[in-house]
Amino acid sequence: MSQDSLQQRAAELLQAAGVHIDGSAPTDIRVHDEQLYARVFAHGSLGLGEAYMDGWWDADDLPGLFTRILSSHVDEHLKTLDTLIAHLKARFINLQRGQHAFEIGKAHYDRGNDLFKAMLGKHMMYSCGYWAQAANLDDAQEAKLDLICRKLQLKPGMRVLDIGCGWGEALKFAAERYGVSGVGITVSNEQAELARDLCHGLPIEIRLQDYHELDEPFDSIMSIGMFEHVGGKNYREYFEVARRCLKNDGLFLLHCIGTNQTPGRPDPWIEKYIFPNSMIPAASQVAAALEGLFVVEDWHNFGADYDRTLSAWRANFDAAWPALSGRYDERFRRMWHFYLAVSAAVFRSRRDQLWQLTLSPHGVTGGYRVPR
Repeated sequence: MSQDSLQQRAAELLQAAGVHIDGSAPTDIRVHDEQLYARVFAHGSLGLGEAYMDGWWDADDLPGLFTRILSSHVDEHLKTLDTLIAHLKARFINLQRGQHAFEIGKAHYDRGNDLFKAMLGKHMMYSCGYWAQAANLDDAQEAKLDLICRKLQLKPGMRVLDIGCGWGEALKFAAERYGVSGVGITVSNEQAELARDLCHGLPIEIRLQDYHELDEPFDSIMSIGMFEHVGGKNYREYFEVARRCLKNDGLFLLHCIGTNQTPGRPDPWIEKYIFPNSMIPAASQVAAALEGLFVVEDWHNFGADYDRTLSAWRANFDAAWPALSGRYDERFRRMWHFYLAVSAAVFRSRRDQLWQLTLSPHGVTGGYRVPR
């Protein structure tokens, strides 16, 4: 197709989303390089994201732009070879097992603690906050942590496992507020080092460890924002590990992103630049994987809160950019903006959800009373 034909096709697709090329609205696209159209039609989301990183186009309201595109399903018209390859890899290759399990730590979480300290706020939680009664990010994250502890019915003296503990903040909160001890595991060296510092003096052990190796008893288990890196081929084994480590009267809380879409369909740009080997689970996959192992006591969705969380992260990132720019270049800044904007739009358009599942091995005697 000619350059003019590609531009016309792009204009027609975007018009369906209420977006205009070189228009005046905040959600309109300003094109700086006419090669953009060929790049996007050839490579889909990967081409769009890389073109943004290269400065080929801009929009004043990136999250708003992507919300329009996702809500109108315009993205579904861009099925390219890159998309097919990403889907086939996810379906036929176990990308989250063995040494692959540590790739996400090196590629994403080891980027630098300075970046995440600046972006995530006081509690260093890289997962959705709970905004039901919160007015700012720090309060939303504290509310989320307390909600998890209440759902797990934590009491002094309990021993808690955190699968994918991040920088240790959830265990730190539980130890300080609820008097528990615990073990946290991560596949990121950077996370493990900072977590040990943050939890110094508390009865918490931080390990650089793959969850498959776990085989010891705990009163409660939590896993916050880690299940997205497990992969569909490993869901059953993940729940089997949790079951063998959880005492018969214990509770397991799983906090994860979930999709309404067909499972096993990672985005090629996210796969290449942000979260390699990641996969957002569908409810059907989760339900099948835990069947016969756990009773689902509660399945809580507060996915819309992720939009506010991501918007707060972007504001923090922008405020810290003068200090961060000595280590990260302009292309990284644009990459990170694209990542946060697309992610916010995914939740604002309700294409993805945020789930908290509370699970018990045999059902809580007399029933489980759901905290909110």
